[in-house]
Amino acid sequence: MLDFDLTVNGRRYPVRAEPRKLLSDVLREDCRLTGTHVGCEHGVCGACTVLVDGKPSRACLIYAVQMQDHEITTIEAVAKDGKLTPLQQALHEVHGLQCGFCTAGIVITFEAYLRENPRPTEEQVREVLAGNLCRCTGYHNIVKAILRVANERRDAQA
Repeated sequence: MLDFDLTVNGRRYPVRAEPRKLLSDVLREDCRLTGTHVGCEHGVCGACTVLVDGKPSRACLIYAVQMQDHEITTIEAVAKDGKLTPLQQALHEVHGLQCGFCTAGIVITFEAYLRENPRPTEEQVREVLAGNLCRCTGYHNIVKAILRVANERRDAQA
């Protein structure tokens, strides 16, 4: 067992875990942040996506002990003071989510993506979305929500 600290959502978490314990498991079990879902455990489905130093990363592929000097952001930190982000609101309004299992990973992925690429095309959105598997929606309304937010941001800047 190793003792180490993680910084998650701006808060320090002391952790005692085996060196082989995955970040996804530490977040859920030790930090009690259960918004990070574990689906495939191979980095394919995207349900476990978190931000590491602002970049989307698969928490099921990272050993927690590797994250000692990094800032981790989970879905729990995305909405501020209980207010949904424009992306979360758009997903809700256009019915871009159903069971919700994949939603946290999609939101984390696209909150980061839209900061870096504020004017994506539909093709670009679909390409990035290919890293997040959803078994319920068929993706149409997810894409619609993401493009809606991108267009609203563009219009607000004009």
